[in-house]
Amino acid sequence: MVVAPSGAGKSTLVRALLQQDPAICLSVSCTTRAPRPGETDGRDYRFVTAAEFDRMREENALLEWAEVHGNFYGTPVDGIVQATREGRDVLLEIDWQGARQVRQRFPGAIGIFILPPSIEELESRLRARGQDSDSVIARRLLGAGGEIAHAPECEYVIINQEFSVALNELVQIVSAARLRFSSQAVRHAQLFSQLGISAPH
Repeated sequence: MVVAPSGAGKSTLVRALLQQDPAICLSVSCTTRAPRPGETDGRDYRFVTAAEFDRMREENALLEWAEVHGNFYGTPVDGIVQATREGRDVLLEIDWQGARQVRQRFPGAIGIFILPPSIEELESRLRARGQDSDSVIARRLLGAGGEIAHAPECEYVIINQEFSVALNELVQIVSAARLRFSSQAVRHAQLFSQLGISAPH
């Protein structure tokens, strides 16, 4: 799970990671907000109506959901359970509320929090995107402090000051996660069985 306040560079880092490592499955979230310029339905998000989102919630089709800045976001559960059973890496790009809900279902999920180098830099990046009005930027900055307060809930923290350094750190975390006993036991079930290795009780 990659968590960050808006403007910290989470999406850019995730895109770069996926280009480097196509074996990672990105869980595409659904949202009721309108697409931003350049965003594609089904690739960046599944853009749904409020009524569709409500239906998914009622049918328990969402692993997690949250209201963020007046819009709803959620992670469809279809595909995630299957991918994890097959030992594939699933990456979720979500907020801290969603990360908490995911942990209830998947206690072994790893949280990575992306921090900006400063609040001033965060504001500068939000303005440089040229996608939000002053009032939206002000609301995002106001919410950033509350979001950042949840960084201790994650196992890893990356300070996104220099992009190449932050990306390298993200790659290292993924590599380490793949070597966890639980991950290796699923990927190499036959070998573990031959060697008489069983999961710890």
